[in-house]
Amino acid sequence: MAEDKSKRDSIGMNMKGCQTNNGFVHNEDILEQTPDTGSSADNLQHSTTSILGSQEPDFKGVQPYAGMPKEVLFQFSGQARYRIPREILFWLAVASVLVLIAATVAIIVLSPKCLDWWQEGPMYQIYPRSFKDSNKDGNGDLKGIQDKLDYITALNVKTVWITSFYKSSLKDFRYGVEDFRQVDSIFGTMEDFENLVAAIHDKGLKLIIDFIPNHTSDKHTWFQLSRTRTGKYTDYYIWHDCTHENGTTVPPNNWLSVYGNSSWHFDEVRNQCYFHQFMKEQPDLNFRNPDVQEEIKEILRFWLTKGVDGFSFDAVKFLLEAKHLRDEIQVNKTQIPDTVTQYSELYHDFTTTQVGMHDIVRSFRQTMDQYSTEPGRYRL
Repeated sequence: MAEDKSKRDSIGMNMKGCQTNNGFVHNEDILEQTPDTGSSADNLQHSTTSILGSQEPDFKGVQPYAGMPKEVLFQFSGQARYRIPREILFWLAVASVLVLIAATVAIIVLSPKCLDWWQEGPMYQIYPRSFKDSNKDGNGDLKGIQDKLDYITALNVKTVWITSFYKSSLKDFRYGVEDFRQVDSIFGTMEDFENLVAAIHDKGLKLIIDFIPNHTSDKHTWFQLSRTRTGKYTDYYIWHDCTHENGTTVPPNNWLSVYGNSSWHFDEVRNQCYFHQFMKEQPDLNFRNPDVQEEIKEILRFWLTKGVDGFSFDAVKFLLEAKHLRDEIQVNKTQIPDTVTQYSELYHDFTTTQVGMHDIVRSFRQTMDQYSTEPGRYRL
């Protein structure tokens, strides 16, 4: 009896395992029927025949349904109405990828270089006076720079940047220029400079020089003519009436020099105050005067003809000042105004980055672009 019961359980499991689930749960609560002991032999024979003699199921006439077996899925996926849209979408995707690749390559080929020559490699900045001294007079010079070009090239440097070498006083590291078209004698001659430019280019290097358009030295010819109100030079600098009694000057406003104290200085020749953002020996040019802008452009052209590749403009944000000359706002509003003497004690809203400054710089760039026969050669 125990053997018959075990056999019936095995046959029942086989019968259940042969049922096909088409993705739907018909009824999980249907109780399994206990096989009739009287027909166990027939059930065993039927089950054995079903398992051993199973054949490929016939799916003809069957509609797609969720959870269908792969045999049914393959039957439908091969039909034209399913295959053709799938192939169309596939080839559209392939074509889109190819178009994107072609567009990317075209953009890379046709677009200008991401980096210009002054961005492609390191620059070597040289303060000439502390560089090599070729004539043993205690000052570095242009010939000394030329002698060291092999060393500079070995450093994989792409651009040489030479700071101010113009004729000037020793004030403020030679940024008070007396003549923008002359090489200071302690550095050599204009011929030395031309030889240096040629040697730099022979090494495959570029040359950038410092340029200081904001101000000049008070010994510059322009200033000497301006303080005597000579012709067009009268307004080359920023002049304004001020009170000067017993050696004491009452300036037009509270504007301060970068180095501290008032940025106005009284000139006894013109009997007015002139404005200087830096030292009193460095009066600011009046860039609201078109003649001044043209003078600067002529200086740029002069050095470009000498073979200079670009300029490092210094103190550009100081080119323009507000016309109204109103006092600048104190950082500490409770501070006594007469004790405000340091540059950091004011908000410089009226003496830096004024409207029109970028237009002036753009005009300088346009001058260089018009002068150049090689687009993008000269950089500001």
